[in-house]
Amino acid sequence: MESLDAAAIGRRTRKEKRHYMWVEAKRNKAAYLMILPFMLFFFVFTIVPVVMSLPMGFTDFNMVQMPKWVGLSNYTTLFLSDKVFMQSIRVTFVFAVFTGPISYVLCFLLAWLINELHPRLRTIFTLIFYAPSMANVYTVWKLIFSGDSYGYLNSFLLDLGIITSPIQWLTDADYVLGVTIVVQMWISLGAGFLALRAGFQNIDRSQYEAGAIEGIKSRWQELIYITIPSMGPQLMFAAVMQIVSSFTAGTVSQNLVGFPSTDYAAHTIMNHAYDYGWIRYEMGYASAICMILFIVMYLLNKLISKILNRYMD
Repeated sequence: MESLDAAAIGRRTRKEKRHYMWVEAKRNKAAYLMILPFMLFFFVFTIVPVVMSLPMGFTDFNMVQMPKWVGLSNYTTLFLSDKVFMQSIRVTFVFAVFTGPISYVLCFLLAWLINELHPRLRTIFTLIFYAPSMANVYTVWKLIFSGDSYGYLNSFLLDLGIITSPIQWLTDADYVLGVTIVVQMWISLGAGFLALRAGFQNIDRSQYEAGAIEGIKSRWQELIYITIPSMGPQLMFAAVMQIVSSFTAGTVSQNLVGFPSTDYAAHTIMNHAYDYGWIRYEMGYASAICMILFIVMYLLNKLISKILNRYMD
């Protein structure tokens, strides 16, 4: 009898929650109508393709003929026969290690330092660091890393006597991945950076006063004990954005070092999916690649959520 009562209470609780959500939705219907266009586009161009890619990964589909069921053939080929795919996994993880955690920490430190400036300077420096994510900067970087003696970096190193002949930064397999990582880190100061900047602005200043009374004496102690715990949602959003941008990076290498890059040295999983999806039109195989990438990103997001969950309350 007690278990039945407990179950009934649980049902009533869930019913009350649904009723509360419905009341809140009606009360904020204007806000929901405003985000409706975005949600429609998100559903059609993100949710639907992700859902469709799961069954499509088990087919042979060339966009002309009807899909033909091949089972796990695409996945076994990827891991047992496709040497370029295995190379792209290594490149992607190296890429993600540098452009993920390191870029995330840099975004946080830059947002923190900018927040300490005069309000007018904050606006100027925020624009300076955010602008690369909005602009097409590849032309500038190609000038910097040009392989002749007129390239800015080669010219600078030649003048200092560090090198004796120009380095082919964009075509030499020893350098293309490093160059791509540098450029990706520079342009990664996007939505995550702005979210962290907003998080610093929204912290209640009275917490710092209370911290000073409790014994906090330095800015580093304020950062660890007050600032970071107060920025849970912004830290989570920035982390997700960095994970997505680091694992789905492919545009930078395509625009900077060519497609494919020399010896596939900067060939990421996203480049591999683009190769089979939009050049060879093997959509079944490309869907299998994207599904593997999606699973890895999902697991990493769950891991980051657990790590940052203590700051979400």
